Amino acid sequence: MITIDEILRISSPQEFEAMALRLFAFQAQRCKPYADYIALLGIEPCEVQRVEDIPFLPIELFKSHDIYCGEAEPEIIFTSSNTGGTVPSRHIMASTEVYRRAFVAAFESFYGPIEQWSIYGLLPNYLEREGSSLVYMVDEMIRRAGSGGFYLNDYERLIADMERDTKPKLLLGVSYALWDLAELYAPKLSNTIVMETGGMKGRRKELSKSELHDILCRGFGVDTIHSEYGMAELTSQAYSRGEGIFVPPHWMRVLVRDVNDPMDHTPAAMRGGVDIIDLANITSCAFIRTQDMGHLFDDGRFMLEGRIAGSDIRGCNLLVHNL
Repeated sequence: MITIDEILRISSPQEFEAMALRLFAFQAQRCKPYADYIALLGIEPCEVQRVEDIPFLPIELFKSHDIYCGEAEPEIIFTSSNTGGTVPSRHIMASTEVYRRAFVAAFESFYGPIEQWSIYGLLPNYLEREGSSLVYMVDEMIRRAGSGGFYLNDYERLIADMERDTKPKLLLGVSYALWDLAELYAPKLSNTIVMETGGMKGRRKELSKSELHDILCRGFGVDTIHSEYGMAELTSQAYSRGEGIFVPPHWMRVLVRDVNDPMDHTPAAMRGGVDIIDLANITSCAFIRTQDMGHLFDDGRFMLEGRIAGSDIRGCNLLVHNL
């Protein structure tokens, strides 16, 4: 079994690729839905010798199958939000310690020690349901920081507490709640990073990233809006310090595929469907075909450009119905 220590110690592209192939060989054997999917594609796992040839599991299978290859009973099951009454995804995790180690290492690689921050969570829709990996992450970050907290809808108390706080502050919120706060109160925040986690969750009109960030910058009096990219099906997160350009941690890699030929990964700087390798997904599946659109830069950074229209019926996703 590959350990989280091995994953976090990766320090070069060569080490990443070797670990990815090693984890693929393990999961192709031990994760039955992934093994069945690979068989439907007509791929022999022993013949996969390059990272580029690893098949990616359609993310919708997390809704219908138990994507798990742990040796013991799982410690926790995270679920996605089910906006519009859709079936939520289930990410079965063998170890909460693996999740904590991964999200702490990812955050601190971009922003330094959590203890130097005050963490303020504005995540009303996530707090209103059970099984949110984001709430679990932010709760642990608040505990480690020793200051900050969760705020459901009490915007006035949030503003007052932040104004009294002398530490560097991170206000992390779902898009619609940050928009509400900026529109209703327009607090001018100092010594603060504003970070959105995406999604209007059906509460407000969908906007482009640039439109939303312009509104938030004006409302909060900040120059840039940071972003977090994560999902229930992932263990790790990528972060953006502005302009919607995300940087993954060194054990995570994003590829872009041709939406008309899902097995073909396009050259960098081209637009396509987003595939993710998250090596911290040790006991589920590390190779995920998302329904996001984006494009990739030569240095591994990426941008998101919305969702793939009709993604449930495109390309090799048709094979999902045979599993």
